[in-house]
Amino acid sequence: MQEKIKTEWFLDRYCGQQFAALVEDGKLTEFYCEKEPRTSCVGNIYKGQVANVLSGMNAAFIHCGLEKNCYLSMEETYTDYTKYDGTLGAEKSNLSDLKVGDEIIVQVTKPPRGNKGAKVTTHLSFVGKSLIYLPNTDFLGISRKITDEATREKLLLSAEKMRASSEEGFIIRTKAPFISEKQLKAEAKYLKKLHTEMLETANSSPVGSILYEDEDLPVRVMRDSYGEDFSAIHVGDKELYERLLRLIKLRKDIPESKLIFYQGERSMMREYGIMPLIYGTASPIVPLENGGYLVIEHTEAMTVVDVNTGSYVGENNLEETVFSVNLTAAAEIAKQVRLRNIGGIVVVDFIDMVEETHREAVTEALKTALAQDRAKCNVLPMSELCLTQFTRKRLGSDMHSYLVKACEHCEGRGHVHDDIFVITRLRADILDCFAEGNVAAVVELNENIMQRILSHGLFSKEAVGRWKDKQVCFIPHKTFKENFFTVHGEKQFLSEFPERAKIL
Repeated sequence: MQEKIKTEWFLDRYCGQQFAALVEDGKLTEFYCEKEPRTSCVGNIYKGQVANVLSGMNAAFIHCGLEKNCYLSMEETYTDYTKYDGTLGAEKSNLSDLKVGDEIIVQVTKPPRGNKGAKVTTHLSFVGKSLIYLPNTDFLGISRKITDEATREKLLLSAEKMRASSEEGFIIRTKAPFISEKQLKAEAKYLKKLHTEMLETANSSPVGSILYEDEDLPVRVMRDSYGEDFSAIHVGDKELYERLLRLIKLRKDIPESKLIFYQGERSMMREYGIMPLIYGTASPIVPLENGGYLVIEHTEAMTVVDVNTGSYVGENNLEETVFSVNLTAAAEIAKQVRLRNIGGIVVVDFIDMVEETHREAVTEALKTALAQDRAKCNVLPMSELCLTQFTRKRLGSDMHSYLVKACEHCEGRGHVHDDIFVITRLRADILDCFAEGNVAAVVELNENIMQRILSHGLFSKEAVGRWKDKQVCFIPHKTFKENFFTVHGEKQFLSEFPERAKIL
């Protein structure tokens, strides 16, 4: 019998950011970062207006109040629900009758990226813990992770009874078998109420208004997790812990004992060894257990992964050596795209293999590994050049965009650590300094980084909280690189400061 994986969530908030890390048996498998308050528009519903119709592209561009107009496919007849098993009803008419100036309600499905605006749909969805309500899509679906046929049949019958008309639909999520039919109906009623209230708001709202906003990062984690799936949720912020505790008591679907407030003096992510794992994902090079390695490179159009044998020399012949490295790489690639939250097109350059059976085996290994991902993936057959293409549905921003930024000294051809990434490391070092018994911390850092900390009040919560009896002295340097700083502690308060120093 296979041992159960120990799964833990780690949630924290500081420096104007919210963080969520999923650790399985001590290995970081997912990481998300989101600004506070939430700035991501994915899942939000807007009252929009048609700004432009491009017949040649079968697309309309919708003004929703965002920085760039949103893209809407004019051929849209229904939303892609291929992640779930189910049936669609009769297809509805397409959107070809839209004209410039028409008002329309749309929901964001993909965030803006680069020079492209967000992608939107007219087929709205309201996500609950056990159900997804589709107010204007004739679709009944059920999660493929629910495998018992009797359970599937019972849940689909319940969903059918909850439909007020054939114009609406439901998707049954993985959590559904663990709650009663009464709870399922109550959730359906709540989601329908959200839709009704959204329509009422739309009647009196101007174009560009947000009619419905998805939950922020910690609540989404709570919503999409259930008792059988994780061992604990560790929370590093008192206010966030109390908020999530109230939510648990209200919903009564997660044991209170699984929500744990971290009270250590050091940064929670560093204390549990998560921070170094996060930093490691900024590197394009990923070592394999057998001595090979991957090189992951991001481009505007796609992500490219190169597989290399490295120090692995095998035991029999070249073909078997290459086959072994490619099999190991396939499993690691699936882990890395999930961890780094890579979306869109991914092209893998596997090491050349001569035998067709080996190519097929590596492709199947990649498919099997990607099947564990909550995001939908589609793998194409390997080409004669041993190139494999697959797509992965975007779920928010990838880690690369959080950890690094374009280098201003090489016109964007290289990357350096992003400011907020540097600041979170600095915060952890200051906490370490105080945990070692110091009462004052002297920080020497880049002048621009210091100005960002002070002007945005990124340490203001710490200054009136856990650092209120401490002293932090910032000494700026114009010559320091943005990702370089030093922190040293003092056992007593400083009485004299350099002329340009700032005291927190």
